[in-house]
Amino acid sequence: MTAGTAPPPLADITVIDFSELLPGPFFTQNLAELGARVIKIERPPGGDNLRRMGPGLFDALNRGKQSLLADLKDEAQRARVRALIGQADVLVESYRPGVMARLGLDAARVRAEFPRLIYVSLSGYGQQGPWADLPGHDINYLAAAGVLAVSGTPGGGPAQSFGLPLADLCSAMYALSSTLAALYQRQHTGAGQHLDVALADCALHWMNPRLAAYREAGAHTLAEQRQATLVKPAYGAFACRDGRHISIAALEDHFWARLCQALDLAPYATAALRQMPARKAMAGAINARIAEVVAERDLNEVFTLLQKHDIPAAPVIGPSELAALPQFAQRDKFEAGQRLPLARYPVAMAGVQPGRLGVAPVLGNART
Repeated sequence: MTAGTAPPPLADITVIDFSELLPGPFFTQNLAELGARVIKIERPPGGDNLRRMGPGLFDALNRGKQSLLADLKDEAQRARVRALIGQADVLVESYRPGVMARLGLDAARVRAEFPRLIYVSLSGYGQQGPWADLPGHDINYLAAAGVLAVSGTPGGGPAQSFGLPLADLCSAMYALSSTLAALYQRQHTGAGQHLDVALADCALHWMNPRLAAYREAGAHTLAEQRQATLVKPAYGAFACRDGRHISIAALEDHFWARLCQALDLAPYATAALRQMPARKAMAGAINARIAEVVAERDLNEVFTLLQKHDIPAAPVIGPSELAALPQFAQRDKFEAGQRLPLARYPVAMAGVQPGRLGVAPVLGNART
């Protein structure tokens, strides 16, 4: 069987998806892109709140899924959904802890009836703990996990936005990887399990590289930790003469030496600053000098020069420019036919066909 005719990796997997908004649907969207059949259970009368709050986002997160409208407080409709669960491999829910139990569909009861089921709960702070019942959004989970504290600008407050909902998306990826591992594990044990995926926990795990660096550097106060995180020499986004920006990341000593050859960085291109610890102490002044030099050239000129010297650099690309960027266009990373097309699943795999999913489901279109 050739790669072009292979079935999708998850072609035999059925997912019952109770999740709404972003983290759960992005997770199950990835399952659908990998070939799983995803049946979205939606509450009457309007279904997922995102259909009204952000219809474009809903469409992006629910392509290729089926939709079943079901009032889970109705015994007959709940029984119909339970029958579907019995035929499924994965159940995904993103309610606050306790909601599924009140509906009689909590992990303990459902898995007692269907022990091979992998039951995935996504919530802000997990199924237990003093904050388990708290409401929240992405910024709250980043704040709780320590991420927000070491964000922003030196001497300023925490960042109000990262441009992407990091906790939402990273928890979706942990849910995806953990579910795939649980499916593999089930092949050996015959048993499913309950995966308690907390957004704050997932963001916390992403803090490990920072925590290790602070421990090694002896950075124990928040001021020391922010300095270690936010102040890096020859690292940042710098404004060019034409108003565009270029990102430069000449952290390693050999890249710094090349940057000094490419740009006039006097008086900092000295033997005393050949090694990172010395440059770290001068980071503010070094970056100010880079900003001065870059501001004298247009973006394309700076980027061409830095490419020539093999220095880590890239233009800051706006969302509307992404699909036309030669790097992504040549690798066929976008769907066609839209003004702001969506990116395809990023890893080429046998059986994962671009454009296979189509559009998001009409409310209640499932045929079960």
